[in-house]
Amino acid sequence: MSPDDRDGVLVQAARAGDRAALDALLRRHVDFIHAVCRRLAGNDADADDATQEALIAIARGIRRFDGRSSLRTWLYRVATNACLDELRRKARRPVTGLPQLEQDTDAPSLDESVSDQVVLDAALRALPEEFRAPVVLRDVLGMDYAEIAVTLGLRPGTVRSRIARGRAALAATLGGNRRPPPERPSERP
Repeated sequence: MSPDDRDGVLVQAARAGDRAALDALLRRHVDFIHAVCRRLAGNDADADDATQEALIAIARGIRRFDGRSSLRTWLYRVATNACLDELRRKARRPVTGLPQLEQDTDAPSLDESVSDQVVLDAALRALPEEFRAPVVLRDVLGMDYAEIAVTLGLRPGTVRSRIARGRAALAATLGGNRRPPPERPSERP
């Protein structure tokens, strides 16, 4: 039985009220849901909260899943919405205690790929939400434009526009192309 067939069986059983099937379905996809939330939130704490909210929303809404989209697309949408809601809630909370120190991205003990990841996460966090979600869903999670449109409830043209604008903002934040242009021969003798 293929993974999609197995998911279909679990969804049908969960929709009928089988708690064991719902538990198995959630366990199969929790890492995927957390990965979506982690990329959108940019940190583990908010991603953990958003993942928990997404799992609750999936458990409550599984009966409404009608199969018009793939299960994975529906899970993307639920996880994305839960994460964006969590980030909005966090933005409304008062800040208490000492300010958090930013991670030192130039720390010599960090492996270069880890350092690059920290820089990318910070740049993604700096993007406005309307651009962050489409960019993460496309460039990090590999969704196609149609899936992103369904997931975010946007038109495909809007998705393309937001991805282009988000990528441009990321390029500006990350410094764009840092290599100097190649030397061109002068046309004059």
